[in-house]
Amino acid sequence: MSSPAPAPIRPPFTLETALAKVKAAENAWNSRDPERVSLAYSEDSEWRNRTVFLKGRAAIVEFLKGKWERELDYRLMKELWAFTDNRISVRFEYEWHDAEGNWFRSHGNEHWEFDDEGLMRRRDASINDLPIRESDRRF
Repeated sequence: MSSPAPAPIRPPFTLETALAKVKAAENAWNSRDPERVSLAYSEDSEWRNRTVFLKGRAAIVEFLKGKWERELDYRLMKELWAFTDNRISVRFEYEWHDAEGNWFRSHGNEHWEFDDEGLMRRRDASINDLPIRESDRRF
């Protein structure tokens, strides 16, 4: 018999629930499974990812499929930066390499806004990429 799914983390956030929300996001993104990741977002979620603007889960899934086809061996770390009732801000770093074996560390900040059910309805991400040597990897 399988155990029931954990209750979703809903706003208003406390320090404990904000930290749990960030950890859940980190774990989902590190799975590199676009369908799994997309379940954290509302059906009509709006994203800004660098210079790309998306709306809806289907667009998020397609975006993530392409991302992880280009960004190989992706590994991410997220850290809670701040939170309020229904918003969380994080800083993050992730490392990946391209098909030619060039490694990068991407640094950024995300601002998240959640609906009453705890699904992310808005994500704004600013990201910068830094070329690194494979020997300089942290993750």
